[in-house]
Amino acid sequence: MLSNKAKYGLKALIHLAGHDGVSLAATIAEQNNIPRKFLDAILLELTKAGILSSKKGKGGGYQLARPADAITAGQIIRILDGPLAPIACASRTAYRPCHDCPDENACAVRDVMLDVRDSMALILDRTSIAAMRARGQRGAAPLR
Repeated sequence: MLSNKAKYGLKALIHLAGHDGVSLAATIAEQNNIPRKFLDAILLELTKAGILSSKKGKGGGYQLARPADAITAGQIIRILDGPLAPIACASRTAYRPCHDCPDENACAVRDVMLDVRDSMALILDRTSIAAMRARGQRGAAPLR
């Protein structure tokens, strides 16, 4: 399940994708119903990862460090939540063998979780923040 941290991070980036220049953390938090202190920590993490740039002082705030179509949902979720794989033995970046599995090549659970990881990565790594913003602008219409 997607954590609130990743959900709020995606919402903040979608917000920033819709604004030229900088936006204050307080404005992002208020307009997206995100707890301010939690958002501050998320924005700091995204700034350290090079996704955002920040400017201090008068006229300061946050903005995307690169175009919204060059930032993917997969990148953000990995930064904020870690690997996409539902179990460690199916992860590409944080692989750990299961202690209860004598032969992972014959493990049906791992096999299905590899498919889940691959399917999630396919969608999330092809979905940019710009595309997510466009989806959100379709109003109440169903996404599919």
